[in-house]
Amino acid sequence: MLAATVVLVPVAAAAPPRKGVFAPGKSLGGLRLGMTPAQVKAAWGSSYGRCRGCAQPTWYFTYRRYKPHGAAVQFRRGRVEAIFTLWAPSGWKTTKGLYVGDNVDRVAGLYGTLARADCPGNYYALTMPTPGGVNAIYVVNEKIFGFGLLSFRASVCR
Repeated sequence: MLAATVVLVPVAAAAPPRKGVFAPGKSLGGLRLGMTPAQVKAAWGSSYGRCRGCAQPTWYFTYRRYKPHGAAVQFRRGRVEAIFTLWAPSGWKTTKGLYVGDNVDRVAGLYGTLARADCPGNYYALTMPTPGGVNAIYVVNEKIFGFGLLSFRASVCR
């Protein structure tokens, strides 16, 4: 989904969870909105790429170097503003059991009718605002492609 340039920082530690859980309005992969960079590093480690072309500092955590599967964290004023998956990482799911790779038809049965935001690049986001932020379920070719937890000022399209 992201087409920006990444610079890798070669410090190995942790990574996003292999089987991350999206708790809408609360957390994605164990991270929460408002966390500091130090808290993110404590949770996911220091092995991340930095986006060169992003308006806000954005870190990419991938499972294998130079491969796009994983998750990303965007900061604003030193706090997490957005957390989102990258390139359909298998094993990720919501607390209600919606998995990356499921057919989009499952969403309505689990979450009701959600607003749709069409994004550049042939994908869209189904959104549900909660007091804890905007929750996004990303869809490509009518399959669940990923998840996002964003502050109200962050763009849902990634």
